[in-house]
Amino acid sequence: MKRKLIAIALAGAVAPFSMNAAADSTGCGLGSMLWDGQQGIFPQVLAVTTNGTSGNQTFGITSGTLGCEQDGVIRSSAALGMYTGSNIDMIARDMSIGSGESLDVLADLMGIEADDREHFFTALQSNYGNIFPSADVTAEDVISAIDETLRRDERLVRYSA
Repeated sequence: MKRKLIAIALAGAVAPFSMNAAADSTGCGLGSMLWDGQQGIFPQVLAVTTNGTSGNQTFGITSGTLGCEQDGVIRSSAALGMYTGSNIDMIARDMSIGSGESLDVLADLMGIEADDREHFFTALQSNYGNIFPSADVTAEDVISAIDETLRRDERLVRYSA
């Protein structure tokens, strides 16, 4: 018990010297809120541990509190980045015509629901010049421009990162 108290005291003393915990890597919940604005591995571990062990993340998701959203979209940024980087030419081609297998996979990876797919494809086609402004665009640039397109669209904003 004494060791736990010492560990908690040390955590509280050291944490202010760390900087900014990334919410997208720790998820929502009390831990993410407590360690908001902190950066580094130590506050991230504390945030994840708090979120995972106390059950508050589940409460936050079901109640829409603690920085959690009830209708949030789960999206793997690593898978999205790898797919986009490996298929950027096919994505550009399909986006220019507003349909294609590469856009279907992109929509899957971004969590776009079936009812919103056609609108998503049309929005991408309409913003092709902003998403692919040059031939040397990177996967990160493409994903960022797609997210910007989603943020500006009333129907698709809920899918933005």
